[in-house]
Amino acid sequence: MATTHSGGMRLQVARGDLHQLRWAPDPDSPDARPLADGQLRLQVERFALTANNITYAAFGEKMKYWEFFPVGDAAFGCIPVWGFARVVESRCAGIEPGLRVYGYLPMGSHLVVQPARVKPQGFVDASPHRAELARAYNEYVACDADPLYRADREGLQALLRPLFSTSFLLDDFLAEAGHFGARRLLLSSASSKTAFGTAFCVAQRSDRPALVGLTSKANLGFVRSLGCYDSVLAYDELATLDPTVTSVYVDFAGNGTLRRSVHERLGSALAYSAAIGGSHWEQLGGNRDLPGPAPQLFFAPAQAKLRAAPPPEGWGPDGLGQRIAHAWHGFIDALSSATPPWVQVRSASGAAAIEQAYLALLAGGTDPREGVLLAP
Repeated sequence: MATTHSGGMRLQVARGDLHQLRWAPDPDSPDARPLADGQLRLQVERFALTANNITYAAFGEKMKYWEFFPVGDAAFGCIPVWGFARVVESRCAGIEPGLRVYGYLPMGSHLVVQPARVKPQGFVDASPHRAELARAYNEYVACDADPLYRADREGLQALLRPLFSTSFLLDDFLAEAGHFGARRLLLSSASSKTAFGTAFCVAQRSDRPALVGLTSKANLGFVRSLGCYDSVLAYDELATLDPTVTSVYVDFAGNGTLRRSVHERLGSALAYSAAIGGSHWEQLGGNRDLPGPAPQLFFAPAQAKLRAAPPPEGWGPDGLGQRIAHAWHGFIDALSSATPPWVQVRSASGAAAIEQAYLALLAGGTDPREGVLLAP
């Protein structure tokens, strides 16, 4: 357990042992560095912590997640989070202190960015070290011009917006591929927010495969209560699956043992195998000599780039944004109107609370109905 600190610190995680934490002085705090011309200093206000962030750590090397907020030590990294920040200092024309934005942040007190493509809707961070990284992670959206933002749903946005964007894009990818001709879509870790967001999106389509959620025995009741899936099975019930039904497997857990069980059960009936998350980070791997198709990693920013291309190849940035916003509001309405709501937001603040929430996620013991919103 790391020693806790007050403001002006940033949480770092050992890349080789995700349980090992330390707090270090925040390199972007006012005391650490002055602003150069064209830069902004953001003060981190609130951010969400979900299994998605464990995925960022698990795939940190492969997908370059460690490179967004470098720490100057190859043995440690800063796990990105999604949340809200406020401009507290500006040397960038067109952006004044007080502007509140939503975007990719470090678990710390501050972030210095170099805005480009500044417009009323927000800006892109053009800091040199982020130039070759996925643009979807470099965009900061002004809250007062954001079609997805509502003040009374701010906690849900921090928790669910990046997850739902992945859900929307994954549904779009699968539909574009005709669900690979499958009659059944299997989603592991069905209690996870990205999984049931995907199930929600798929369920809106008239021409779709049957949706089967796979989950732990402890979460069976919760997953069935969502109403997103046509059926729900515990992991130890895989043997009841008809092995002749053409299927697509979408792995949100990253559990190599489970993946092998699915592939061995379905074999040639498995039309496609997609890997999305890595919440079961200690069991990643297990792809060698799998029956059926080799698992393919789905990278949401690549699908977003494809859809943001100008017509006729894509929908254009505005078209993509409008489609996500429409789907988002439908999802949040369904989530919020349920009794009880699918997700309830719990807020906490301070270094000790951040460590506790992170380690609970790492251990996989969190309540699927709960989402944690944290402040430094």
